[in-house]
Amino acid sequence: MLARIYRPAKNAMQSGKAKTKDWLLEFAPATARASDPLMGWTQTTDTDGQVRLAFETSEEAVAYAQKHGIAFQMTEPKIPKRILKAYADNFAYGRKQPWTH
Repeated sequence: MLARIYRPAKNAMQSGKAKTKDWLLEFAPATARASDPLMGWTQTTDTDGQVRLAFETSEEAVAYAQKHGIAFQMTEPKIPKRILKAYADNFAYGRKQPWTH
């Protein structure tokens, strides 16, 4: 039973960063999902895949996993590179490409 400890990425559909500050501990699936022959929905008998625990810091998540004897894999978050832009830069005198219609 392997668990992943990670910090979730920002939702691509929203510009906000809600729910990205906590660290999550979730279990890797033990078995592959099977397709229901009647409806075509996926099903599994592994209930550990439904467990998702949230922690404020990575140290809390690691301590929890070690206390309960859970093997884990830690993934460090990537720091996004910020590109500062301003609307006025489109009309700057020293612009690299000339501004045309």
